Amino acid sequence: KGEVLTQLSRFWFERMKDLVPNHLISTAIEDFPSTLRHHARWLQGRSMLVRRTDPIPYECVVRGYLSGSGWKDYLRTGSICGIKLPAGLSEAGPLPEPIFTPATKAEEGHDLNIAEEEMARTLGRELTVTMRETSLQIYSRARDYAARRGIIIADTKFEFGLLNGGVIWIDEALTPDSSRFWPADRYQAGLSPPSYDKQFVRDHLNAAGWDHQSDPPELPEAVVQATSDKYLEAYRVLTGTSL
Repeated sequence: KGEVLTQLSRFWFERMKDLVPNHLISTAIEDFPSTLRHHARWLQGRSMLVRRTDPIPYECVVRGYLSGSGWKDYLRTGSICGIKLPAGLSEAGPLPEPIFTPATKAEEGHDLNIAEEEMARTLGRELTVTMRETSLQIYSRARDYAARRGIIIADTKFEFGLLNGGVIWIDEALTPDSSRFWPADRYQAGLSPPSYDKQFVRDHLNAAGWDHQSDPPELPEAVVQATSDKYLEAYRVLTGTSL
């Protein structure tokens, strides 16, 4: 899993660097400080040397389809993060256009969806707009690229930091941990689609009756292996290479 998240992030950071600078310096062990190169056995392929930034404490979520917590909010209010949506939309159905739905970056517990205006009151309007527009641009380009390769990016989240007064993309980039990837050939609006992402693990835990408060039950080996296979397949389909 660590290799997939690291190498897929490297792939997307490279493809999007003309849209927004990112924190990645290198994933090559020989570029790491000498004190870390002694741990090459553990770090090779699953670690990054990055620029240090001041992280902005919000997740910049972009949704192109109605799923997850967004679907639950829509059923309850007809809106997501204060954005009013048309009536009659279906689960997993496409939205009229991608929407920006930020969330708090919680140190403990679950992140909370918030309205853009609430984010702007804390960060200021100019920085909020920059993060929104950048998020939508990255999502739109990635969505179109993935669609050509048979994957629907239903939604994803980005994180940004400040470096020398400018906004820089940090953390991970369009991975199965931060996005919903659906195989286009098995997609059907109105049904929760099969996925390449960690929704597979969520579905297993929900079926097992986990209350989301106590420690989760240990995952069966079959679920672990199937999740690994899904992550590796997502990497192969999106990049055209195998790990």
